[in-house]
Amino acid sequence: MDESRPRFCVVGAGNGGTALAAHLSLMGFPVSLYNRSPEKLAPIQASGGIELLAPGLPDFPHGFARIERVTADMGEALADADTVMVAVPATGHRYIAEQCAPHLRDGQLVILNPGRTGGALEFQHALEEHGCQADALVAEAQTFIYASRLINPGQVQIFRVKNSIPVAALPAYRTPEAVTRVRAAFPQFVPGDNVIKTSMDNIGAVFHPSVTVLNAARIESTHGEFDYYVEGITPSVAQFLEAIDAERVAVAEAMGFHAMTARQWLYFAYDAAGRTLYDAIMANPGYAGIRAPRSLNHRYLWEDVPMSLVPIASLGDMLDVPTPSIRAIIHIASILADTDYWAEGRTAERLGLAGLSLRQIRILVVGGEVAEEETVSAGGGEKKAD
Repeated sequence: MDESRPRFCVVGAGNGGTALAAHLSLMGFPVSLYNRSPEKLAPIQASGGIELLAPGLPDFPHGFARIERVTADMGEALADADTVMVAVPATGHRYIAEQCAPHLRDGQLVILNPGRTGGALEFQHALEEHGCQADALVAEAQTFIYASRLINPGQVQIFRVKNSIPVAALPAYRTPEAVTRVRAAFPQFVPGDNVIKTSMDNIGAVFHPSVTVLNAARIESTHGEFDYYVEGITPSVAQFLEAIDAERVAVAEAMGFHAMTARQWLYFAYDAAGRTLYDAIMANPGYAGIRAPRSLNHRYLWEDVPMSLVPIASLGDMLDVPTPSIRAIIHIASILADTDYWAEGRTAERLGLAGLSLRQIRILVVGGEVAEEETVSAGGGEKKAD
């Protein structure tokens, strides 16, 4: 192993984290793997590494990947890492920030893979709440780089690798630094505009919770035996998705940032075009054969509602932007899951944005010091985003 190469710590030993750790190791990078549950690490510790399968990717690194350090001790995992790749569900980002806070060092880079909506903001705010004094750079990816699954304990398969992943740092002027530092390992990472852009372009917020809620009876009665997108999205469901999408875009615009519409995203990601969102979804061959969740106990609800929809609606409240369709899905999903997703979710307070003016939000996201009483002129008067 070349000790001059950047050293990585991967946080999370699930589908994504094991794929990241194995791939990095097979590329020749020193890797530590952290997971809060020691029992999940036991098979990897016993064998000394992870077997990576990639049968559909003939030129992709595969085979047995030795992992240098496998631990449930965050301090040990971070000790000599240059870059920390966080690959846990977004519901765990705050917990990971709390665990990292005493151990981060100046110069370390933390990337959330992905951030969902508001991930980097919540992570940075949690670090500050827990007294982290290190000058560590926090960034987020717009989406996860692989489609991957754990096949057996200590064995993971990568099915697909995305071509381009926008990554943004907090603040945005440090994004080139973050991307440059990981390009040797991940040339797919490209500079994103800022963490509001990567957060608000989280298209899963549009598709996942609403389609799941609107197909709840079908999911439970068939145990997911239908095509999620092709059969689960009818013209009327797609019309509701357009309303959700319009509210998401409006909240981003209220902060002065342009968010890609779902139809634009489908064209950008899949070359799928249509006069309506329904037409564009049906024109996407990549959705054919993707089955629905087998139950409502799925990340499309327990992750995407509190970590994607709640922050959009909360910011809408703060900025006086109505989000009735989004709020309806949050409410119904909370009833279906017997969980208060508002209480669990990323509100403006948890993102560290409550009470800030629009100018303060932009300064925080793009870079610069935030003045306590700074306001911004709006509509001929002074407007605060509180």
